[in-house]
Amino acid sequence: MQVTHPTDATNTELDNANTQREYEVHREDLPLSCPMPEQKLWNSHPRVYLPIEDDGIAICPYCSAIYRLAD
Repeated sequence: MQVTHPTDATNTELDNANTQREYEVHREDLPLSCPMPEQKLWNSHPRVYLPIEDDGIAICPYCSAIYRLAD
């Protein structure tokens, strides 16, 4: 039995990471990480958790993606 990691490159249910410069996120997406859990991690930077709750905006220190918290 082959076990695959949930961020496996062959998983077609996951999006590619770092394909946008700006993302809109919702409270149900918190805690916020870049790349997000539904994105492939294998071809991206290490996953980092971003504080967005106070200001409603966060910028990834690795890829400079901008995350905006929707109302």
